[in-house]
Amino acid sequence: MIGNYIKTSSRNLLRNRLFSFINVVGLAISMSVGLLLIAFVMDLWSYDRFHENGDRIYRITSVATFNGEQAGKFGTTSIKTGKLIRQKVTGVDDVAILRTDFSQDARVGDNVLPVKGFWADPSVFNIFTLPMIEGNPATALNEPYSIVLTETAARKLFGAQSALGKSIRFDTLSYRVTGILKDVPFFSHISFEALVSLSTAEQLNRNNADFGKWTSMSSNYVYLLLPEDADRASIQSQLDALAKAENLAQENTRIELELLPLYSIVVGETLRQSEGGPGSVGPHMPLAVLWILGGLALVVILSACFNYTNLSVARAMRRFKEVGIRKAIGAGRDQVWQQFLAEAILISLAALLLSFFLFLLLRPQLISLAPEMQRTVKLDLTLSMVVAFVFFSVAVGVIAGFLPALFFSKVSAINALRNVSSVNLFRHVPLRRALVVTQYTLTLIFITATAIGYVQYKDILAFDLGFRTDNILNIDMQGNQPDALMKELGEMPEVAAISRSLIVTSVGNAWGGFMKYSDSRDSALVLTNHVDEQYMVLHDHKLLAGGNFKAPPATAAAATEVIVNQQVLKRLKIADNPDQAIGKEITFTNFSGTRRMTIVGVIRDFHYGKVDNLIEPVAFMPWTPGDRSIINVKLQSADLPATRAKIESTWKKIDRVHPFRAELYDEAIEEAYSEYSTMIKIIGFLSILAISIASMGLFGMVAFTTETRLKEISIRKVMGASSGSLVYLLSRGFLVQLSIAALIALPITYLFFERFVLANFPYHNPIRLIELLGGLLVVWVIALLMIGSQTMKAAKTNPVETLKME
Repeated sequence: MIGNYIKTSSRNLLRNRLFSFINVVGLAISMSVGLLLIAFVMDLWSYDRFHENGDRIYRITSVATFNGEQAGKFGTTSIKTGKLIRQKVTGVDDVAILRTDFSQDARVGDNVLPVKGFWADPSVFNIFTLPMIEGNPATALNEPYSIVLTETAARKLFGAQSALGKSIRFDTLSYRVTGILKDVPFFSHISFEALVSLSTAEQLNRNNADFGKWTSMSSNYVYLLLPEDADRASIQSQLDALAKAENLAQENTRIELELLPLYSIVVGETLRQSEGGPGSVGPHMPLAVLWILGGLALVVILSACFNYTNLSVARAMRRFKEVGIRKAIGAGRDQVWQQFLAEAILISLAALLLSFFLFLLLRPQLISLAPEMQRTVKLDLTLSMVVAFVFFSVAVGVIAGFLPALFFSKVSAINALRNVSSVNLFRHVPLRRALVVTQYTLTLIFITATAIGYVQYKDILAFDLGFRTDNILNIDMQGNQPDALMKELGEMPEVAAISRSLIVTSVGNAWGGFMKYSDSRDSALVLTNHVDEQYMVLHDHKLLAGGNFKAPPATAAAATEVIVNQQVLKRLKIADNPDQAIGKEITFTNFSGTRRMTIVGVIRDFHYGKVDNLIEPVAFMPWTPGDRSIINVKLQSADLPATRAKIESTWKKIDRVHPFRAELYDEAIEEAYSEYSTMIKIIGFLSILAISIASMGLFGMVAFTTETRLKEISIRKVMGASSGSLVYLLSRGFLVQLSIAALIALPITYLFFERFVLANFPYHNPIRLIELLGGLLVVWVIALLMIGSQTMKAAKTNPVETLKME
């Protein structure tokens, strides 16, 4: 029976080559998107699956509240949290603590290489599956100044000889290699070159009172291994009690603890970034993004399925006799249904072969969309992925063939010669018209969303941030003191000005603390940057009152001057007039302590964060030698790449170990919004596919309609109808359907952007008419070309050739 279905379907497909070609190509194009999405999702779900106890591993999430203001969820927590859980929480098999700030230059003889990794306690090997090639995992991280290297890191430092037992110098300290691990798999949310005993970090920070505090949650991660039959509710209640007890000793900070499953770290809730530490170590993809991408891919696939349904129903009159004969000789409804479904699946499997080659072609393009993509997925073929592709192809065939199969299976032998055009999807709406309108509605939504998104993205990049960013090169000193490089740069004619800062603003970086004025109970979160006296001049910040810093302090604790923006004055009610704020004293508290400071200047408000955030209270504080250093270089050169290369050669004289890390300010801003750029590229790509698929479907429908109406066209020509009137007659129905689609799609797209997307951008520009109508114009031109080419061909047909047999 199956062989008969395949043979019959194959003959029918070969007999209707245009129908088959449109469906195979349309399904192949749409299915290639599905294959990319399947490979993407399978890669994401592959993360951390190599851990033998992965389903029992959880990470602690911190829910922080500062000064009564909800700060959000953080992936980090304090070292004290890990130790308290180990001591007080029952029902936990093991606890591991990782700290992320190990990044130093390793010296082995004359060989110097930067090494990055974690400070870790010995339990890390009990929780995670990290096979050790040499050494004993039970003791490797017990002693201070012990280090475990990955296989690749050991080879870089020691070559072919065994690294076990050898010494490595970091700064002035010597560390002993106590183990060699296999390289961490690509699909791991934690990646490192070395693990250093946590007891070493504790010794190095023994004079740092904040290191072991309950509130010092920057850079620390705590993992739990729970028993197979663990009572999560009981463990959570113990965590709540532990947090409650610790929070009693805190004045302005509350931290709650939650359990996060290992498999929900990469694909799951987005966690906030803590000051001095990342929000979540390793790659991350919000679940909502996967749902959005899946929804977009489904729309493109459904568009191709609509083509199949449209053309199948359009060809119904030609196949009614076939169905009638089948039923007359005894075929049941199920057999007819299976026949047409088998035909759709056969087309889908044929499309799978073409879509696979498109997948191979598009795969590198998807990976290269953004740097984060290259670090997150590989999209390599696996057996499970190929099986998923085949199941996906069959599923698409079933979806595409379901309505035609159901339609033909319900036709009785008696009604087999009736006109199919009377079949309605709803009470008064013909099936084919409803599908065409739906398909073009989705296509118009795609292309209009792309146009609006692209224009808004370009507006964001050109937005007035409140200061100058053009021709400014930001150089990360990577731990080096800036004086030597600044001296060299100052002698270059291409350099107009130089300044120093702690961070680069307006690209998502954040630093700050809490500021108080007269009311000790009222504190405000104020974002800060540490800058020198040249910074405001170089970036053209507008000083509204007061002046610049008078004298740079030697240490951060000695800094007593502060420059604030207008929002600080409003939030803390310091003064209505900027001049009145000069000389006022405030109290500032951050991770390094509390100090009194005097306002010496007020600057105009500017965008410290991204433009999807409201302008917030911001303060500039004096840069000190102990701060991280970013050198800001104002360039005056017609050849920026050559100037950059010249600066890089100067860098190599000062630091031969670390690669030159510098970025033009405008490029950094563009990179900060790369996720929007990537999303626009993806939606734009899907728009092109949707238009292509819809156009092919429309071409097939027009070709079939004109073919079935050739006799009518010939008779009208004999009666005196012009070619223009015939084109209008044949295209009128399709153009009406496109107009209905536009009336539905454009308002939906406009409201979606205004109510949901652009509502997150308080400073966005209004949507312009050209953005809404541009996509419609493109679709209309393509549709007119499809319709016009076929209708003109039919209109020019010689009536004698068509009617000579009548």
